[in-house]
Amino acid sequence: MTSTTFTNGIVLSEEVADAVATGRPVVALESTIFTHGLPKPRNLQVALEAEQSLRDAGVVPATIGVYRGTPTVGLSAVQIEELAGDLPVVKVSLRDLPTAAAMNLSGGTTVAATAFLAHRAGIKVFSTGGLGGVHHGASETFDESADMTTLAKTPIIVISAGVKSILDVAATLERFETLNIPVLGFGTRRYPGFYVADSGHAVEHQVDTPEAVAEVSRARDLLGIESALLLANPVADDKQLPPEELDAILAKAWAEAEAQGISGNATTPFLLDFIQRDTQGRSLDVNVEVYRGNVVLGGSVAKALAG
Repeated sequence: MTSTTFTNGIVLSEEVADAVATGRPVVALESTIFTHGLPKPRNLQVALEAEQSLRDAGVVPATIGVYRGTPTVGLSAVQIEELAGDLPVVKVSLRDLPTAAAMNLSGGTTVAATAFLAHRAGIKVFSTGGLGGVHHGASETFDESADMTTLAKTPIIVISAGVKSILDVAATLERFETLNIPVLGFGTRRYPGFYVADSGHAVEHQVDTPEAVAEVSRARDLLGIESALLLANPVADDKQLPPEELDAILAKAWAEAEAQGISGNATTPFLLDFIQRDTQGRSLDVNVEVYRGNVVLGGSVAKALAG
């Protein structure tokens, strides 16, 4: 694959570099969804499908990850296949990028690292599944995702289905406000809860078209505001997990985590695995549906921005 290497240590594929330089629509995609979020071989199928859906819409996909020590914007199909397969990979947040580069590691980039690399590459739109946020009990543990502080200083549009359902949604929304990170509901004034269309919390502003999103983004840039613009895109009602069922599963999951003494970094993977097992894999189906919808919307927003 022909690449353009920049002095800031990031490698762009020729396709992505050309699209950014000529003002064509580009959408950044994270890699943790296929390195850590989905089981094999579905992970690879979803990754390649997301790229193809953007290409079919006339949008350039820029899947981002760290490949053999190199932060790469626009992974090739071969690189994606390796990262999704047997190549040893680590989860790379923003703080981990220098270590991964220096130690020649390969890894899937989180929302924080993906947003950072996308912005450095000149990409304006990033589609993901769910965001990180404030964990339950953070007033004592200080357990908050680096996604939030990174997005507070990274002027990019991030399309998600809200924060992950296992998080403290109310506290996360408060932190977004404190960090001056605007949240727009796409076609809704209810903040989505990833597996469900409505987390039970409201958003102040609603937009109904990709063009409206683009106008808000342009206004932010004109004002010189450095924070990301979060576009909350709920999963369709007929595709969500039944909210009452999710509430019951989460209650069981938290009780089991406490009984087993699960804490710290082990909590999130434990809870997500519990949800997957308790729903007999239906939560994974929702995860994929959420991602597909956000990728499609990201393409539409990128096209609106490109004018």
